[in-house]
Amino acid sequence: MRRKSTSNDEVANHEHMRTPPRAASSKNTPWWRTRLFRGMVNDVRRRAPFYRSDWTDAWDYRVVPATVYMYFANILPALAFSLDMFEKTEQSFGVNEVLLASVLASVVFSIAAAQPLVIVGVTGPITVFNYTVYDIITPRGTNYFAFMCWIGIWSLVFHWALAITNSCNGLRYVTRFSCDIFGFYVAFIYLQKGIQVLTRQWEVDDASAYLSIMIALLVTVVAYLCGIVGQSNLLQRHIRKFIEDYGTPLTVIFFTGFVHIGKMAGTELLKLPTSKAFFPTSDRGWFIHFWDISVGDVFLAIPFAVLLTILFWFDHNVSSLIAQGTEFPLKKPAGFHWDIFLLGLTTGVAGLLGIPFPNGLIPQAPFHTTSLCVTRTVSDTDGEANKGHTQRVVDHVVEQRVSNLAQGLLTLGTMTGPLLIVLHLIPQAVLAGLFFVMGIQALEANGITTKLIFLAKDRHLTSRSDPLARIQRRGALWAFVSLELVGFGATFAITQTIAAIGFPVFIFFYIPLRTFIMPHFFTSEELSILDAPTASPFTMESVGGNHGQVIEPTPAESMLQQSDEVERGVSRGGARSTTRGGSHGDLMRPSSLRSTSGTDAEKKAH
Repeated sequence: MRRKSTSNDEVANHEHMRTPPRAASSKNTPWWRTRLFRGMVNDVRRRAPFYRSDWTDAWDYRVVPATVYMYFANILPALAFSLDMFEKTEQSFGVNEVLLASVLASVVFSIAAAQPLVIVGVTGPITVFNYTVYDIITPRGTNYFAFMCWIGIWSLVFHWALAITNSCNGLRYVTRFSCDIFGFYVAFIYLQKGIQVLTRQWEVDDASAYLSIMIALLVTVVAYLCGIVGQSNLLQRHIRKFIEDYGTPLTVIFFTGFVHIGKMAGTELLKLPTSKAFFPTSDRGWFIHFWDISVGDVFLAIPFAVLLTILFWFDHNVSSLIAQGTEFPLKKPAGFHWDIFLLGLTTGVAGLLGIPFPNGLIPQAPFHTTSLCVTRTVSDTDGEANKGHTQRVVDHVVEQRVSNLAQGLLTLGTMTGPLLIVLHLIPQAVLAGLFFVMGIQALEANGITTKLIFLAKDRHLTSRSDPLARIQRRGALWAFVSLELVGFGATFAITQTIAAIGFPVFIFFYIPLRTFIMPHFFTSEELSILDAPTASPFTMESVGGNHGQVIEPTPAESMLQQSDEVERGVSRGGARSTTRGGSHGDLMRPSSLRSTSGTDAEKKAH
């Protein structure tokens, strides 16, 4: 099926957003002069012209495997998290609650979000938050669901306040440093949950535990090998792509039936606990009686809501940044302020329904963008030595809303009776294997892992083309990686205690650490190599550009910007995107370097 591309008029109207940067002077906007609602209004104005093409561009084959892959990659970890909460909250949350939370988030964000590529659902950190609140509140005799409802209501207010006051402009200070630490933490959460699932198998008997470990390892190896084959030169291209696109879902299906072969059928394995179709797990209705709580507990929910808001502001925005990373040649603008407003809405609704609070998923969000990438093979014919060598490059990303919505509707269908019966057939060991696969893949793509592998190499056999090889002080590289590992270790350690409720503040601390403290110990050149903005200047226009960059208004925004030119500190005579230096400015990639149909590489490929 041939891809129906975004209309030329829409791209042309926004082509001015992608011009190379040149110098201009500006100053930071004082917080007390912030123009309320400006961020959300600009987000909607930038994205609205593309809304129609967000649906028409879905007529592309890449949407099909992306939908199937994200359905399995979203629902199966969520089910394992539901098992975790089911046991640690005395059956307060179960499969239906987690499924409904995923449906709510995917429908709202696929239809109304400024960036529909971001997959939203139930995450590991919110699982930790939920059962930590349960451990703190239930000994006091407080109604848990009513208390969680008030956390959701207060958090809705805080999210909307942050969206109205353009708080996402602070994302310009978020770099790979804090994103890699958080991504490393989430990857280890997946690995930890997989191990925890396997340790439960001894509750049956030793044979069940042994078989579960074998099944989990087989799922891990087979699913991981499918990804390797897809990236290799083995077999024909269409076969490779099929294995890469559908390898993980087919692995889950195969090993669900594999345990019923031969003598394995006589071994009892723990399965996923399910409940009645479309009914809550516990004996209650879907609407929470939030008034069944004391006034004191209503206000006691405020500090918990503050912590939840901090977690979601960071977690969701980091998920969005990574899903729109510099490695993806995106052509449609982002909108962080508007999406935080929507996240507040889903948080409040989730509280009223008594379901886990959904937010952006790592690593599912970047996996979704990756699955929508259309690649091409470029042959290297510059010399006899390199003749026959090929390289896969990303030509474009199928930016649309259908895959996110479709996987959400599939999740809704999973709440029906027949499919709940099918879910009940999946051994927990298969989920453990999927946890291991996603954790390993997340670690593999993490910047901390890249630096550790570089440090482990023989420096005499390391290619000088590697950017890390340009660092003169090897001690600076060790120090930077050590800071990242200490940050990860501290975050992981605190989540293993009753103090886990405060870990969002701990994570948030990494932003000022990187921005204001680390430049005193690392040179600007070192930081430009070791660290970088997570997303391109084109993506970061929603928040005023990356740190050290100034964004000027477009002609379409001139009417809105006339009254706050002083606030933005932008000269009308300058260019749209400018770089003022600093540790991040060196890595600002001009938009002209993005992959388009007219690049030299593509001409070479043809």
